[in-house]
Amino acid sequence: MHMLYDSESFAVVQMTPPPADAGASTQPQLQRQGFEIVDKRSGREVYLDGSWAEMFQARLNLWRDKAPTEEEVETTLEGYAALAHTPLLLH
Repeated sequence: MHMLYDSESFAVVQMTPPPADAGASTQPQLQRQGFEIVDKRSGREVYLDGSWAEMFQARLNLWRDKAPTEEEVETTLEGYAALAHTPLLLH
C-alpha cells in the first residue's frame, strides 16, 4: 500500500499485490494492482481495478512526465469520486 496523494479533499492509495516470493499466507491477498480514491468531503471511497486501474495508471504516467497543478489533480479526482458509492467505515 502506497499513499500517492493526500489533500484536504482527497486521498489516493495504490494497492499492490505482495511479491511472488512472499510465502504462503492464510490471509486473502490482492491478485492485481488497484487504486483507492477517498473523497474526504463526502466520506465515500471508490476502488479502481482492472481497466479502470489501467486508465488511472496511464494518467499517473502522464503526470510523471508533466507535473500537474493541484487544481488539475483535484479536478481529475472529482471525476473518479463521482463513481464513489461506498461510505467510509472505520476498521
